[in-house]
Amino acid sequence: MSDLIQLLPDHIANQIAAGEVIQRPASVVKELIENAVDAGATKIELHIKDAGKTSIQIIDNGKGMSDMDARMCFERHATSKLKSADDLFKLTTKGFRGEAMASIAAIAHVDLETKTALNETGTKVVIHGSKIQQQEPIARNIGTSITVKNLFFNVPARRNFLKSDNVETKHIFEEFNRIALTHPEVAFKFSHNGNILHDLQSAGLRKRIVDLHGTNFNAKLVPVEEETDIVKIHGFVGKPEFARKTRGEQYFFVNNRFFKDSYLHHAVSAAFENLIPPKTYPSYFLYLTVDPSSIDVNIHPTKTEIKFEEDRNIYSILRSAVKLALGIHNIAPSLDFEHEPQFEIPNAMRNQPAQEPKIKIDPTYNPFNSGTKKTTSSGYNDMKPLQPNRADWENFYTIEEEETTKSNPYLDVDHHIANTQDESAIKETISLNNKYIVAPIKSGILYISIPRAKERVLYDELMAQFIRQPINSQQLLFPIEVEFNATEKSEWNNNEQAIHRLGFSWEWNNNKLVLNGIPSFLEADQTVDCIKNIIAKIGYQDIEKGDLAHELIATLSKSGSKMNQKQLNQEERDYLIHSLFSCEDHQFTPNGNKIMATFPLDELNKLF
Repeated sequence: MSDLIQLLPDHIANQIAAGEVIQRPASVVKELIENAVDAGATKIELHIKDAGKTSIQIIDNGKGMSDMDARMCFERHATSKLKSADDLFKLTTKGFRGEAMASIAAIAHVDLETKTALNETGTKVVIHGSKIQQQEPIARNIGTSITVKNLFFNVPARRNFLKSDNVETKHIFEEFNRIALTHPEVAFKFSHNGNILHDLQSAGLRKRIVDLHGTNFNAKLVPVEEETDIVKIHGFVGKPEFARKTRGEQYFFVNNRFFKDSYLHHAVSAAFENLIPPKTYPSYFLYLTVDPSSIDVNIHPTKTEIKFEEDRNIYSILRSAVKLALGIHNIAPSLDFEHEPQFEIPNAMRNQPAQEPKIKIDPTYNPFNSGTKKTTSSGYNDMKPLQPNRADWENFYTIEEEETTKSNPYLDVDHHIANTQDESAIKETISLNNKYIVAPIKSGILYISIPRAKERVLYDELMAQFIRQPINSQQLLFPIEVEFNATEKSEWNNNEQAIHRLGFSWEWNNNKLVLNGIPSFLEADQTVDCIKNIIAKIGYQDIEKGDLAHELIATLSKSGSKMNQKQLNQEERDYLIHSLFSCEDHQFTPNGNKIMATFPLDELNKLF
């Protein structure tokens, strides 16, 4: 029998490794920028075209590579960052496996230009699909420039799985932000299709956060500082009032390396307990410094998951540090044990002796006697003794049953309410706290959420109009300004055609969105929240073009449903019910929230 096991050729092994290390253009950006940082660069430029699918270029002023290193860096498991196995337990650099450059070269066209301070000339290497096309000396400045073109050109299946340009650009933004936040001392420039999105100068951590997320972010930050023998923690958390309904600015770093950890995320969330509403998420930028030998960063191909030896202790320290920071800045409620209680006593009462409170009791009070006299201001002295009343005791044990056999003019809506399409039988309704419509039905009581009913009706109306023509817009007498960061501005511009059809018109003043027109049904005081919800929807979710209109109109209808929250009269309630039952799905909002519910008569009887 012939031998079956054989060694894979290098180019196939590199393509397999690329499947783990290089998942999308953002993976290339991450690996190349990290290499630039490890090379000691103080200025790094990132230029991409078509969300990185066409071209990704990284330019740095690091120490560069020699002629031999320029060629060796594309060999698998070639690295300058490990000398022995012991180095795995004291890692201080980003990359160390030596798979990134070989994986990139296996699935793309790569042009490398580099020069060291010791060499008079640099070198250029051109590789297509792991095959070296040319290597020649060139004249250039100290540092390295790598251009990756036609990513996945020889792996069409992988290229077909890439998302839209908007989604891929969002992932590149995220990788760029993670590295820029890790190294505020490094200057970064980022452009997409020739448009400069970020031009970050070397700065402190707080300034770097503000530069990336907008000037209004400065007022949201609370500094965190803690140092123990196990871990040193520094960074910032967002104030509770700025917590968002979507996961946004949440970053953990350990030894200047970004990582994800749900366990430590829970520690931060626990510190915000009772300070933020449910289903909202605080922002945080937290940097942990630990002994490199106490962590393992080699448990995931992309090195975003890390194993801590002292994870339980770090959890407790992190939770306490965040809680202390919120308390120091008077954000979390606290007890002052040094407070002198006598300062709260009114001056006129300080010399009066303490008196024991007196409670007056009427021993003759009979709660079952309808003729019982009420207490007067003069106390109980004027009350006459009560006489036993036999009729009162007999009535106490009598249970009156309601007649349920009479004809009911109202609609029978019970647990089969989803099949009900006719609201004509609902003749009497009341408005409860201007939030619910309450109507009696055969099986009990029907409750309809007014805001959610408006949201469903408005969504159906807007969707029907959006398909035919743009939504009507109203011009603003006083424009509304909303400040964006560079990432949000890019996301907005990438979806400007769909947003224009929603009825918005605007112009840009640097990173400020100046709204000149808004949808006709939207009020000015609802506009800012609506804009933020739209950005949250398109900025932190992978929405394809086919679903974008539905998501944006759902967001718009939710904002519009909060307007005109006045008391509805009977005619307005009837019209809302009629409009709701005319919708194809009158049970749930576009986001899947229940609109109506019933309280069964059987459950009502159990209360009495």
